[in-house]
Amino acid sequence: MSNYTKSTNFATKDNLTSGNPLKIVKGTEIDTEFNDIATAIATKADLASPTFTGTPTLPTGTIAVTQSAGNSTTAISTTAFVQAAIALLFPVGSVYTNASVSTNPSTLLGFGTWTAFGAGRVPVGFDSTNALFDSAEETGGSANAIVVSHTHAATVGDLGHVHPGGRVSFLNSGISSGANDTTSTPGNTSSAFTGITVTNSTEGSSGTNANYQPYITVYMWKRTA
Repeated sequence: MSNYTKSTNFATKDNLTSGNPLKIVKGTEIDTEFNDIATAIATKADLASPTFTGTPTLPTGTIAVTQSAGNSTTAISTTAFVQAAIALLFPVGSVYTNASVSTNPSTLLGFGTWTAFGAGRVPVGFDSTNALFDSAEETGGSANAIVVSHTHAATVGDLGHVHPGGRVSFLNSGISSGANDTTSTPGNTSSAFTGITVTNSTEGSSGTNANYQPYITVYMWKRTA
């Protein structure tokens, strides 16, 4: 891009005396001036829909027309357009997380009102079929019990039993033949109860910080306005 610089000072010719050949405006002088003007104009951008080449530099504080939201053309973006586009990514109710910077997002992003959110809690997806998760920002759970303490009980019935005996022989001496005869009667020798030991114990464990899933700590903020 070049600027026009006048080559001939025509005003000085007016102060010259009549007859001075330098007082005359020459055609070559006029031609040179018009050529320089044409060259300068050819390297300038048009006011309407200009096409820049090279690496154009805009001065600080340049004001342009802000494009409409969602514009995906190659139109030049203003800071207002960029700011509005970022704000669309974080509407009111959005949660912003940062793994290392605790600065309020209103400072980092330049818009919105943000409050610290979810201290000591992890988020869970909305589930309309589960009463625990069917409303936004419901809270629940406990960090202080891995398994709820409980008691195992057992009921023991009558475990009495008997030992079956063999055959009991009786000598019958009333037989005329004089032979010995026996009559057998089955019977039980004794009865007893078998002892069973039932251990009634408490299972599970309770304790502070005993119920955490694997986690990683981040800074969370919720946009409220």
